[in-house]
Formats: sequence, C-alpha cells, structure tokens
Amino acid sequence: MITCEIPGQGVLELGNLVLDFNGTLAVDGSLTPGVWGRVNELAEKLEVYIFTADTFGTAAAACQGLQAELVTSAGDAVGPEKERFVLELGVENTVAIGNGVNDHLMLKRAALGIAVLGREGAAVATLMAADIVVPGINDALDILLKPRRLTATLRI
Repeated sequence: MITCEIPGQGVLELGNLVLDFNGTLAVDGSLTPGVWGRVNELAEKLEVYIFTADTFGTAAAACQGLQAELVTSAGDAVGPEKERFVLELGVENTVAIGNGVNDHLMLKRAALGIAVLGREGAAVATLMAADIVVPGINDALDILLKPRRLTATLRI
C-alpha cells in the first residue's frame, strides 16, 4: 500500500497499479530500460497488473521476471476492457498509467491517473483524463516510489 496525503484533496491509499504495455512500459514491443527494477520495487507495495492488447506479440517475453500479472485483451474494445478491469479492482485504491487513447477511460476512473508522454507520444484524450502527465515511464514509476512528489504536484 502507498499512502499519501494531498493537502486540499485528502488521502490517497493506493493498493493496485495498472500499467499499459506498448507505448507506456515498452517502445516497439521492447521494455524501456530502468522499468524492470522500478516495477519490481513497486510490487513490494502494490498489486501490479500489466494490461495490454500486445500489438507486437512480445509482452509475455518482455515481462518475464516482472512481479506483475500480465492481462491480455480479449477483443478489439481494449479501452472499455481496461476501464472494467480498474472498476473490478476498485477505483478508490487504483493508480493507472498509460499513453494511448485506449488508456483514457482507466485513467479517468482510477483514483490516480498518470499519462506518459513517451517516444510513441500520448493521445490527447488520455492527457485530458490524467491527474498527472510525465515525460516518461520511469518518471511515472518514480512518482509512486517517492510519494512526496505526488503531494508536491497535486496539492491545492
């Protein structure tokens, strides 16, 4: 669990982390350097899920050794599937991180939504649904590893 008091907004009590794979954790199907250690460190505090449409067919191999559950989309409507997944986990305790248009619903629903503006870019809908926008995935993971950054960014 990660607990963080946000002045003027209340307390965030996060127990789940839902991550998009392609464009967020990976570029062109390959995991971004620095992600592996950060995700495994966060897995000591949070239940970690990687939800993907697996565009490149590399997610299982790339995520091997990560302390996370890999969830692969069952169909073409990935955005609504990700939203349902966050709802089932419990929005009040979930942080979601993504970059694509199919991530905007889960970011909007989650207690904390973080949009990543990485090498594949980020969809405007996702940027607008996010509570925080960061330049890369390692920045997003570091915000969770150092929660006072959340306080600094989200305080009123």
